Amino acid sequence: MTSSPSDPWGNSGVPDPTQPLRPTQPSDPTQPFGSTQQPDPTQPFGPPEPYTPPSGGPVAPEPYTPPPAGPVPPRSLLPAPGPVPQDPGPVILQIAEISVTSTTVFTPTGDIPLAGSQWQVNDYWFAQQRIPKWAIVLAIVGFCVLTIFSLLFLLVKETVMQGTVQVTVTNGTRQYVARIPVTDQAAVTAINQQVNYVRTLAAL
Repeated sequence: MTSSPSDPWGNSGVPDPTQPLRPTQPSDPTQPFGSTQQPDPTQPFGPPEPYTPPSGGPVAPEPYTPPPAGPVPPRSLLPAPGPVPQDPGPVILQIAEISVTSTTVFTPTGDIPLAGSQWQVNDYWFAQQRIPKWAIVLAIVGFCVLTIFSLLFLLVKETVMQGTVQVTVTNGTRQYVARIPVTDQAAVTAINQQVNYVRTLAAL
């Protein structure tokens, strides 16, 4: 069997390129894209279906149960309140920079309890030579009359005592030392009287 010249490979399934193509007609002219059913726009949508709650009804929340209270510790285990600081009161005596109240001794380096404190007084003296004031006045006034002889008044010297009173207060490991300059024995006596009064307060 010999094939026609138009089909040299003998494949009858391949269309002949010399023949024009024939259009394929759908089986249903009214449904060119198949038989898919489209909704009818002339028909309104139906009523929505009513909501049906899930079976069993709403679940009520569980009631809140407070945690059980722990045991209250006995009063003996509670921390004891700290001591209330006492008012030191007004200053009743002032010795140089030391202020003394009925309970406390105030110093520039800190406070010292008055009760049980120890007080000590020491005085130190040294002599100093200087020209008295009256000799200076006579030398100035007499210079107009006696000239050179008036300068003899500047040779007059007087001895002046200069001293320092040292007051030491001690209570345990706390200590403070005050140094008070004095010029006569009366000032030393006054300081000793003040310290003796403080000693009686510290012994109460």
